Amino acid sequence: MEACFLRLLLFFALRTWTLGDDGQVTFVSELSSKPAQKLSKYGWYANVRLQRFHIPEETAIARWLFSVKKGHSFHCGQHNVSIHLRWGAPPVINPTETVFPNATLWVPSLSLTLPVTSQSSTTFNLSDPAPGDWFVAAHLPEDDGRIEQKGFPSCSYYFQPQLSVRRAVDTPVLQQGTFLTQTAAPDRPARLKLFVPEFASSLSVSVAECSSGEASESVNCSLLLRLGSASLQHSQATVNCLGISCSASLSNPPWDTWLRVVVESSHVNRTVTFRIVSNYTVGCKPKSVGLTADDDITRLLGKSSISNSTSAGNSSAPPASVTSNGSAALIPQLSASACVWSIPVLYEELDVLSLRFTPVNGSNISVTDTHPTLLTYPLPTQATGGTLNLQLTLNSTNATLGNNRIVGCFSPWTPVLKLNHSEPCHSALFGGNGVGINVSVPKAVVRLPFPQSTTWYLTLQLVCNSSNCGNSSVVSVVPEVSVSACVEDCGPYGECRLLRSYTDLYAACVCTAGWKGWGCTDGSTAQSYSRQLTATMLLTLSNLFFLPAIVVAIRRSYITEAFVYLFTMFFSTFYHACDQPGAAVLCIMDYDALQYCDFLGSICSIWVTILCMARLGDTAKCTLFLLGALLIAMSMQLDRKGLWNLLGPILCAILFMVISWVYRGVRRRHCYPPSWQRWVFYLMPGALCALVGVCLYIFAETESNYYYTHSLWHILVASCVVFLLPPKEKDRKALGWSQGFSWSWKWSWRPRVCGYTLCESSKDELYTVT
Repeated sequence: MEACFLRLLLFFALRTWTLGDDGQVTFVSELSSKPAQKLSKYGWYANVRLQRFHIPEETAIARWLFSVKKGHSFHCGQHNVSIHLRWGAPPVINPTETVFPNATLWVPSLSLTLPVTSQSSTTFNLSDPAPGDWFVAAHLPEDDGRIEQKGFPSCSYYFQPQLSVRRAVDTPVLQQGTFLTQTAAPDRPARLKLFVPEFASSLSVSVAECSSGEASESVNCSLLLRLGSASLQHSQATVNCLGISCSASLSNPPWDTWLRVVVESSHVNRTVTFRIVSNYTVGCKPKSVGLTADDDITRLLGKSSISNSTSAGNSSAPPASVTSNGSAALIPQLSASACVWSIPVLYEELDVLSLRFTPVNGSNISVTDTHPTLLTYPLPTQATGGTLNLQLTLNSTNATLGNNRIVGCFSPWTPVLKLNHSEPCHSALFGGNGVGINVSVPKAVVRLPFPQSTTWYLTLQLVCNSSNCGNSSVVSVVPEVSVSACVEDCGPYGECRLLRSYTDLYAACVCTAGWKGWGCTDGSTAQSYSRQLTATMLLTLSNLFFLPAIVVAIRRSYITEAFVYLFTMFFSTFYHACDQPGAAVLCIMDYDALQYCDFLGSICSIWVTILCMARLGDTAKCTLFLLGALLIAMSMQLDRKGLWNLLGPILCAILFMVISWVYRGVRRRHCYPPSWQRWVFYLMPGALCALVGVCLYIFAETESNYYYTHSLWHILVASCVVFLLPPKEKDRKALGWSQGFSWSWKWSWRPRVCGYTLCESSKDELYTVT
């Protein structure tokens, strides 16, 4: 069915390609779909289901279809699914309204809410979307803290996004200074594109000789001129043209990219004809370095300790000499035609989601009041899942800075080359992040989680309070730009985790001890040290309730069972001592090994206890002990948190017990166990303890009450063993080395080897002393 549907859509796409739309621009349709994913309640970013779509160039309309379907038929109530959409990088979200770390800047993404009962869908349309990667994130409301056991039926919802686009394939190109004649109608706007080269400082698009064919309307064409693409976080430049001509101007347009131009007509049932032209100005361009790469090779050889590095950027002036103390000396005077210092930058890949950018001439760069200093940072696609960090530090040798300050603008797509008191850190279509340092504030930090994959520019300039900067006309600063996985590695109360969604890698913080937030810096619900210590003591010391079970097992000659209980008590104690968040933690070995041994010992304890109650023969019991331990060990390795790994051995052991009891009852023609005291005082209390413990473990545990509900689970399970272990059989035959092993005030041990019992003579040896 799906294949037929896709063939039908492909037929319509090819038909659209062949027939076209209006004779000027031909549109084709493209479809993409992602597989359905199970949604989770939001606790941290790993609970978000992330999907990436690619929108091609010259897309006129993008239409998303978001579908949510319930996975089970039983009633789960109504839930609201949150959907976030962002261009260029994964969306930064904050559904729990936590506090972000200091100096961390983020822009909220588009958020949609979809109420879901059984199956729901919604659409989102976007005209003239920005080309490139778009990320869709979806999740359920905030996690209520309930711990759900894996494999137990629960409410599940599946989210599937789909995208349909209409793309133009023959959009006219608007050349520099060349007029084009175009027509526009209310339902058929004119679409054009133009290329903005690097170092363009301004761009203008003009419409002239507008005519609608009616003499009365020739003086008022009512055109709407739009420049740029829609990216939700950034708006397009829009100009209303009411006369026969108009123009739109952009200062600091995006560099080295195609720019969309759309002209719409507001006349009803009337076509407007006009002429359009574009012009751009290159106001500031660095000095050419030529084709000789010897200088660059020399610089790289000077950094021979750095591997896998590339250089980006051109220098518009000779490199500044560096003094012995590491500070930059005065920069030589620029030529009259130069207007910017462009500093080459070294790009290094250190690790996954770990990049570092370093100026080639040294960490210190010089900044003056006459011309801006420009540094270029090309950010690759794989860096969008990390955090872009900028730290600007004033060199300690700049004692003559006085009341003057250094201002900077960290912006994507295009730099802001005019920096003063009045000019904001903002380009024509995209925003920037302003920084400033002086003597009193010598350091500025900016952190951008999930940055867009494009070229970022840092512009620095000295701004003086008066017309004369005095002795501080040139100052030295240290710009440090890097990409890290998480903000400050999530601090002391979190752990940075690397996440993957298909081919996309991104990082997020998982917080502990009640801390929360993007960088685990929100301590509004943080646990105190006394609370952490109490939880650790309860979860560890509650395992000491296995000591009575061990004593009872040894007293009744169940040595194997006693060692299993001892194993469980030991590893459960140290596993929970290592599993605690915060400061009250003690790990005697690897966490995964402790967890495995704890789960293995818990299931084996239940297994051997129920088989012991079945009163099987020694050979059958030992065989089932060993076979069950091997199968449980295998299942724990496959999925140690699965519900059936707990219920499976319990049900199988109960089945063996029931069969054995029925066999004994039929053979004796009496209910087994025959004593009503055994049922009332031992079996029923033990079964009640086990039942209450299992119900607490499966249904009642939450993250807030875990430390005392799970401790109660330890106590109940250990107590039920004391009640359920059967008494020692009077005619029980021991196997192997256990024969003759009895509990008394005086130990006696008569091992059996190859069917013979080694006896000890009580006759005293008499020695003659001469």
